[in-house]
Amino acid sequence: MSSVEDYSQLLQRAIDAFASLPGVGHKSAMRLALSLLRQEKSFTYRISDALRNLVDGIQYCAKCHNISDEEICRICSDETRDPHTLCVVESVRDVMAIERTGQYQGLYHVLGGVISPMDGVGPQDLFLHDLPTRIQEEGIKEVILALSTTMEGETTNFYIYRLLKDVEVKITTIAQGIAIGDELEYADDLTLGRSILQRIDFQESLKR
Repeated sequence: MSSVEDYSQLLQRAIDAFASLPGVGHKSAMRLALSLLRQEKSFTYRISDALRNLVDGIQYCAKCHNISDEEICRICSDETRDPHTLCVVESVRDVMAIERTGQYQGLYHVLGGVISPMDGVGPQDLFLHDLPTRIQEEGIKEVILALSTTMEGETTNFYIYRLLKDVEVKITTIAQGIAIGDELEYADDLTLGRSILQRIDFQESLKR
């Protein structure tokens, strides 16, 4: 049986590149590669330029660790947002999910993951070390723990709670509109928005 590589190694390399993306199988990768060949060259060049600019130009905000085109991201630079409320999330995708709800107008702190000993991820691998200092320097009055309701998310929540035990700040967590075990980014906008608005004191959540 002949393979794509028998016809074109260039095409095979493109298919392999697409297939290396999460959720893209070999057949989907082949359809994408062949689809690009049918387009005008300018179309494909725009895509390749956008990807190159993304890789070369993207930064991570020096304050919150969200993605940004500048040293300080658009959200941290927005003077209309509430500077006293800080929402702690796992990833950039969670920032996007919460922003879609339109129900939160404070700032963020992106951890870059959650504590997961099984995966070899400890507190030292996350953006946790600067959290207490940031809270004190910026006069944060409330920290919202908005991590996924997985075992790893709950473990990270409790670690942060202990980390901030000597910091004068109110600690809340999103209400249980998000089902146990769910990833935050997959929650629908209405449920996620209500969970943020109906957040509860973290200490109270420990009693449940």
